[in-house]
Amino acid sequence: MAQKNFKANTRTSLINWTGKKLTGLHRGTIQISSGTIIVESGEILSGNFDIDISSLLVTDIEDPKANAQLAGHLFGDDFFAIDRFPTANFTITNSTPVKENIRRIDGLLTIKGITQALSFDAAVNIDENSLYATGEIVVDRTKYDIKFRSGNFFKDLGDSLIHNDFILDLNLVANLN
Repeated sequence: MAQKNFKANTRTSLINWTGKKLTGLHRGTIQISSGTIIVESGEILSGNFDIDISSLLVTDIEDPKANAQLAGHLFGDDFFAIDRFPTANFTITNSTPVKENIRRIDGLLTIKGITQALSFDAAVNIDENSLYATGEIVVDRTKYDIKFRSGNFFKDLGDSLIHNDFILDLNLVANLN
């Protein structure tokens, strides 16, 4: 069977993020700026996605000043340093069926120019002209030199501790190219 090349629909695809701290959490969204997935016989062979870090929005803070303050901090050197690293990238290196419509996705995630292996389970549905995938991706920020208020690197943080893991909830829509 012929390979199919699906292109990410950047208008309808979305990544929701959650970052937790000792005293609560913050939520927001981030956009996929481009991406492709190669499929053959209903199986994902490979894929590559760029994530626009500058599209990051904070959605849980209504006060405009506080929202801008957190967003500005996330864009800065303590977190994503978007002036030097405006995009992140995920490359699919392997996809293994787990059960019906669930795939184990293995790949390489690059944030701030640092690439690390990453795996997650995704619900994947492929029809004649579209591919839909949802999954929860857990990312250890310290592997990407994002150490701000991490208990691994700083002592006596008390209530200001920020958890190392953040969650990306993937909602991918891709169409036959």
